[in-house]
Amino acid sequence: MHLCIINGLLLFLTPETYSNVYHILHYNISWILITYGLRYYKRSRKERFLTNINKVLQLYLIYGLAYFSLFGITGRIYESLEYQLVVYGVICLSLTWFRVLFFWFRRKYRLWGGNSVNVVVIGRDKNLKKIRAIFDEPELGYRYLGYFDDRESKSKTYLGPIVDCFLYILENSIDEIYCAASEFNNKELRNLIDFADNNLIKIKIIPDNKEIYTKGMSIQLYGTIPVLNLRKVPLDTEFARIAKRTFDILFSSFVIITVLSWLVPLMYILIKLESPGDLYFKQKRHGLKRKAFWCYKFRSMRPSEDANTKMASKGDMRITKVGKFIRKTSIDELPQFFNVFMGNMSVVGPRPHMELHTMDYELSVDKYLVRHFVKPGITGLAQVSGYRGEIEEKADILNRTRLDIFYVEKWSMSLDIKIVLQTIINAVRGERKAY
Repeated sequence: MHLCIINGLLLFLTPETYSNVYHILHYNISWILITYGLRYYKRSRKERFLTNINKVLQLYLIYGLAYFSLFGITGRIYESLEYQLVVYGVICLSLTWFRVLFFWFRRKYRLWGGNSVNVVVIGRDKNLKKIRAIFDEPELGYRYLGYFDDRESKSKTYLGPIVDCFLYILENSIDEIYCAASEFNNKELRNLIDFADNNLIKIKIIPDNKEIYTKGMSIQLYGTIPVLNLRKVPLDTEFARIAKRTFDILFSSFVIITVLSWLVPLMYILIKLESPGDLYFKQKRHGLKRKAFWCYKFRSMRPSEDANTKMASKGDMRITKVGKFIRKTSIDELPQFFNVFMGNMSVVGPRPHMELHTMDYELSVDKYLVRHFVKPGITGLAQVSGYRGEIEEKADILNRTRLDIFYVEKWSMSLDIKIVLQTIINAVRGERKAY
């Protein structure tokens, strides 16, 4: 259907371009290869409109490159570049509207009872309520009929002991069986699998009732052995690391050349005029894999013996007048672009803490060290979400850690760009504690 939309629009909007057989092959084969490479048509019953929206945007971007590369290959562009941009925009808009209509009609159809599957659960554990919540969403098309378990229950969805499930499944046209693995031994599970296979019924295993699973987990095959990876980090892939590092080098180089080249001598004069000491304040902080590095800032406080143990606080007498201004505007953080260029830090990531605080938080804050799976950043999701400045109570570090872990598990280049833009907006507004 997508190819019909693309070909129909091209025939209508650019008949001269579309009349060339090689152009027709290019448009169609490019779409087929790109969608295959992205696994775009791999559908799931639980998929909604926004489920794979990032894959849709990737498809539009890559297919757009293929679309316009044709003009570079042939050395000829029909109409004008502006007109071709409009044509491609119409194609993307039409494909998006088709996606909207598809999911709208599918939702209505399932609410009317179509495209549904009858399911039962065998065995009851703590996961039953969670998976039941999915089954009870009518737009997903599940028809949950109940569960079997040897422990009797007054629940309306209790269907009886496990021994009664076989006859019930055959008499009620059950399409899928969900089995709580924790309730059965290997032999019993094998019998259930064989029963399902011999009666053309899909069976799915609910691993167990341990509260160890996260949304960031994935299953990997080591030969024929499935292994559950509970901490999927997008930046573990080579492509993601190269993309992020390239962005860091380009962005930090731009700031160093256009801003720090003239700001450093100016700050040297202003800082030295007010108080003796170095231009930079450097401090050991923990970064990727908890490795220590020297983190640089413009010095905003008078030299003191407790600089490496005590964070700045409201009304802190150590802060200079210049320091108060550069802290409020985040100018004091700019030398960390040298750290980014050298590879100790990234433009975006969890903010690094002094060594003493890291040693404290890793013992007192659950999963704190997960944030060290990626490089620390000059700015981060926690900072643009309002969690910055002095840590006054336990909730402050807990919320920061929660958002940092979310960033680690959900990293994307688009998320980095959003955080950078929000950081710039916050800096212009002066949304930072001035102490």
